[in-house]
Amino acid sequence: MIPARFAPILFGLILSGMMTNVVTFISTWHVGGFVQDFVATWLGAWVTSWMVAFPLVLVLAPLTRKLVQILVRTP
Repeated sequence: MIPARFAPILFGLILSGMMTNVVTFISTWHVGGFVQDFVATWLGAWVTSWMVAFPLVLVLAPLTRKLVQILVRTP
């Protein structure tokens, strides 16, 4: 098992991977349709976007949590 202290990093890795997977699939399909090299094109776009999204999630998640705390009223 993975130690609990790595939970935020693992969360960011999984979330960014799933989100970029879906978004690049839709974008690749929208731009080119299901062409012969669709899977290779999509996977290339996915890997590239995941390399950008993963570190961004790690940086932006704490900022987003703070913003949500400011915007949400707590009793």
